Parts: sequence; structure tokens; C-alpha cells
Amino acid sequence: QVQLVESGGGLVQAGGDLRLSCAASGSIFSINVMGWYRQAPEKQRELVAGISSVGNTNYADSVKGRFTISRDNAKNTVYLQMNSLRPEDTAVYYCKIQHRMKDALRYDDFWGQGIQVTVSS
Repeated sequence: QVQLVESGGGLVQAGGDLRLSCAASGSIFSINVMGWYRQAPEKQRELVAGISSVGNTNYADSVKGRFTISRDNAKNTVYLQMNSLRPEDTAVYYCKIQHRMKDALRYDDFWGQGIQVTVSS
């Protein structure tokens, strides 16, 4: 019912910038938290940044000051602006939203397909 489509990944040199987008579509009723996670090979998936429905944000320590998460509620879209990228930022990035259907009490998690970000040294 809910689909997430990510875009904006790719290959960049260290110090470069990328902007990821994740647009939700389908039977959208209510979206709470939106966020970005990443997973490097043989590592656990980790939270990169999250943003609440009213714009409160949190970031992993490793990206503070370099990454900025934002959202456009009218477009059901969350963004991740990534500046000053480092090789250790290389990972598959996944967006996630918490979505609630009409009359439901709980939010369900929906994940994007994942998008590769590779930073060369």
C-alpha cells in the first residue's frame, strides 16, 4: 500500500556532496518519523538521521555537522543532504517512514529499496 522510492545516490570523490531523496506514495494517511539508515558490508544497519513530524532532528555522531535531514510533508518526501563525504560514508542507504493507516493505533515501518553511495579516496 505504501511505496518508497529513493534517488540521488552514486559515486563521488572524498569531500564531495550528494543529496538523497525518498518519496512515499500509495495509500498515505499519516506519516510520523522519517529517517535514513545505512549499512556497510558485513556491518549492522545504523541510523544516520531522523526527523519527526514537526521537524525535530537527530543525527549519528559520525555525520553531525556534515549531513542535514529535511522533509516536505506536502510531497511526502524526506531528503538527506550529505556534504564533505568521506570514504567511511560508503554504504547502502535506506529511507524509512513510520506510517499509520486510518483508524489504526500503531505506526508500521516501511523501507525503501536502498541506494548505493560510494565515496572514493
